[in-house]
Amino acid sequence: MSKTTSQQGPEPMLDGSSAGPVRIRGPLRRLLMWLAPTYAALFAIWGAVPGILLALHVEHVDPVNKVANLAIVTTLGAVVSMLAQPVAGLLSDRTRSRFGRRAPWMVGGSAVGGVLLIALGLQTTLVGIAVLWVAVSIAYNFAQSPLAAVMPDRIPRLARGSFSALSGLGTLVGMLGGQFFGATLSGTIPLAYVVLAVAGVVMFVAFNTANRDRSSLGLEPQRFSWRGLVRTFWVNPLHHPDFFWGFTGRFLLNLAYYIVAGGYLLYVLADYIGLGTARATAAVPLMAVAAAPGSVLATALSGPLSDRIGRRKIFIVISGVVFGAAMVIPVVMPTTTGVLLTFAVGGLAYGVFQSVDAVLMSEVLPSAETFGKDLGIVNMAITLPQSLAPAIAGGLVLAFGYVWLFPAASVLAVLGALCVLPIRSVR
Repeated sequence: MSKTTSQQGPEPMLDGSSAGPVRIRGPLRRLLMWLAPTYAALFAIWGAVPGILLALHVEHVDPVNKVANLAIVTTLGAVVSMLAQPVAGLLSDRTRSRFGRRAPWMVGGSAVGGVLLIALGLQTTLVGIAVLWVAVSIAYNFAQSPLAAVMPDRIPRLARGSFSALSGLGTLVGMLGGQFFGATLSGTIPLAYVVLAVAGVVMFVAFNTANRDRSSLGLEPQRFSWRGLVRTFWVNPLHHPDFFWGFTGRFLLNLAYYIVAGGYLLYVLADYIGLGTARATAAVPLMAVAAAPGSVLATALSGPLSDRIGRRKIFIVISGVVFGAAMVIPVVMPTTTGVLLTFAVGGLAYGVFQSVDAVLMSEVLPSAETFGKDLGIVNMAITLPQSLAPAIAGGLVLAFGYVWLFPAASVLAVLGALCVLPIRSVR
């Protein structure tokens, strides 16, 4: 019996290098069960703040220039997030403490991020909002990057589909619930920031208390170098083509998602559909409700099913094509019903993608010695779209109108799905 599942003697430490059959019980089951609520608390922040609260915050400061101002603020936040993730992963790889490599950064990042998020709610100028959102983004990415490294660190390969399903489920519940929460407390933005900040700290502390990692004091220290820091942001695509194709597919599919469901959703409903700000704010939670059933079902089933049949790529291809098709609906049906249908079908497709994509990427990582750093690069395929989407979406809206957001997202999603086909090391 592998040390992952053995129940004899002291509780075993989990090991992600195990490649054989594994039963999900004991400490492994506990770890998996804690993942969903932790991801939900984190992604509630990403769902509520840039998607609802930040858009309203920016609009309150300058209603006339809200589109351009939101693009500036969210782009700045996403750019620093993109840079912070690999650095956070590199630093956690090199951390030596009795609490392990990842826990200090998860707890510290969520605590600092919580304080900064509360301060963000007190800002009354565009500069203050931009500066604090940048700081918040850095702090929470220093918590998120080590959390992502839990999978290759501690989850055996044949349990990663279940891990991905639960983390994906938590992500979706957090994003959708965050949008609902943000819309519900849209009239009291500072209070919403406080609740999100406290929830994040509580969940990260609870996760690391319930799932203690092994001490890293005995690991060989790694020398820091500026050259190594610069190389953090690079993985040679010629040496690691599967990683390149996986990264590119994730990047394009997330860019498709954030162009439509990012910070401009509120403005799409208000201006393109014609609801006005008040009715659009009330309608945002309906989009989350429409997306939730398919997203949750697809996320819960796709990861374990991919483990059972031993295939990953077909799930990504199907999700990208279906998501692309869903983006056509608002073009031919520019109504609230049309957007609801888009989120219902798109949510189903994105749920499949969320559930399986993390598994696929964990299986094309270049090195077992640098999981944190490499996953930081992998997560750039989420944060880089977040940084580019506001600029791309804002440019499309200002030049051609809101309607062009949807065909652009459709093309990107299909291209992202096709990118996983050249991957050879994963079926």
